[in-house]
Amino acid sequence: MHPAFSVIFFTTMSGAGYGLWFWLAWSYDLAERPAKGVALIALGLGFLLVSIGLLSSTLHLGKPLRAWRAFSQWRSSWLSREGVMAVVCYLPMLWFGAAIWHGQDHEIARALLAIISLAPVLCTGMIYASLKPIPAWRHGLVLPMYLLLAIFTGGLLLLSIRSLSSASVPTWTGLATLIVAVLLWRLKRAYWRDLDRGDERLPDRASALGLPAGREFHVFERPHTEANYLTREMGFVLARKHSRRLRMLATIGFALLPALCAAAMWLFPNLDTSPWLVVAALSALLGTFVERWLFFAEAKHLVMLYY
Repeated sequence: MHPAFSVIFFTTMSGAGYGLWFWLAWSYDLAERPAKGVALIALGLGFLLVSIGLLSSTLHLGKPLRAWRAFSQWRSSWLSREGVMAVVCYLPMLWFGAAIWHGQDHEIARALLAIISLAPVLCTGMIYASLKPIPAWRHGLVLPMYLLLAIFTGGLLLLSIRSLSSASVPTWTGLATLIVAVLLWRLKRAYWRDLDRGDERLPDRASALGLPAGREFHVFERPHTEANYLTREMGFVLARKHSRRLRMLATIGFALLPALCAAAMWLFPNLDTSPWLVVAALSALLGTFVERWLFFAEAKHLVMLYY
């Protein structure tokens, strides 16, 4: 598949924003209550990431002004559900923000924000996981990876904000970050391994014609004499050597560097955590961006068997 940078930017930035809102809502129960300024900064940064991501998602549309029509098919379309939940998520965010501004701790607003903030990420993952013509996206790890990467990047952003504001960061966060980073690496490695093995099991043109798999034959005439929309968008091919390098770069970004930073914070609790957390958060965002690009570039649409 041809990677659309607007969609990659959207899923990376908005996912981090939703993850940031999720952890901000839960931080009141899991750690020391954040100061009013820290909470408002985290809420505002999440708003900025989510809003920029949502706006960028319309750039790949032929007519962005008609994007509102995507909301009409919420009964059957995960894309419509994603749009609806993305808008609905602003309501508990504003409610929670008003409570913070007035110095209140509204538990209902926090609970709604924690639950609803992950709903758009879930819908985004289901958009791809429900597409049968693209076997790479039907994998069982696609949805968990979308959720984990959003939670991971958002959590690192919240910890960075707390640390930069001189607020205390719980000592257990270093070990938790290390565990999640290793888990992400293992899950993504399993997905890539299954993806490579799946290339050998994909149907070919011979099986489509009822011939034995692997049977060689020659096409008398190609479907088209020049490239069209399908060949441009669905026929993107990434060289295997480039794929390996980009996989390594993505793994270093969203797993290895954050794991090393987390290990340093866990082993040396007296260290200043600010630079370590900032590096971990930025590295995770960049690594997620590369991972999302590969997610599209390595996917093969079955329609290309026709061409």
